[in-house]
Amino acid sequence: MSTDALLSRRAFLSAAAASVAVHARGAGAPAAGAAPSVLVSGGAMMRGARFAPSVEEVMRAHFGAVRRLALVLHATHPEERDAMEARLQVACREVGGSTAESLHRRDAEGARALLREADGIFIGGGETFVLLGELQRTGQLALIRERALAGVPCGGSSAGANVSGRRIGTTNDFPVADVASREALGLLPVTINPHHPAPTNDADFRVRAGKIRGYLRFNPGERVLALGDAAVVRLHGGTARLAAGQAWLYEAGRDRELVAGEPVPELIP
Repeated sequence: MSTDALLSRRAFLSAAAASVAVHARGAGAPAAGAAPSVLVSGGAMMRGARFAPSVEEVMRAHFGAVRRLALVLHATHPEERDAMEARLQVACREVGGSTAESLHRRDAEGARALLREADGIFIGGGETFVLLGELQRTGQLALIRERALAGVPCGGSSAGANVSGRRIGTTNDFPVADVASREALGLLPVTINPHHPAPTNDADFRVRAGKIRGYLRFNPGERVLALGDAAVVRLHGGTARLAAGQAWLYEAGRDRELVAGEPVPELIP
């Protein structure tokens, strides 16, 4: 590795570690009277430039009152971010009429300003480690957490759901980028596994369940929220529920499928 590359990598890790340290100290204590409003999806929630019919209702409930939505598309390859932004702009207008803008349109200070000014935040899918590394490097991890804990509606799909949990542990993605820590936003007190196969796909279901159970043998103090494609879990008003699709909660030595509409107390921060 060249000296310039080594220094660049050290600078990234130093800046990212500082962001993680702010998060660990409890950055963004909840505003008085505010409660987090958090939505996570297992991915595959769009059909072209619209949200899938099965998730439209919950997306409208979560983001319908939002007038300015900040899109965090770091997980998408840079060449594809314009197209993803355009698709989400159309989809968001369908469920509430909000104006949606991606952070990649702004410089560093402009991106922070958008996160501070927006009344809703949505974190898209793609490469989880690229997403987490960029959130750490820019300090946006702590800022998004602060906004979420102040009651700003936040949502994440696939990789965006991964970073909404405590840490990155059961992602399906390769570590294609450096991160200073696996610690994430911590908006839900679980590790998240998106794109969990349905039981009707018996072989894939058994493999995924076995991998998650194996993870918990080494990390018995964690819980894993596994979300199927187009599944949505929403935390709102102090209660968390499965709002669409299929999802499972894994703990060391036991697991269960969630029932739509029933409260899930284990997901309360």
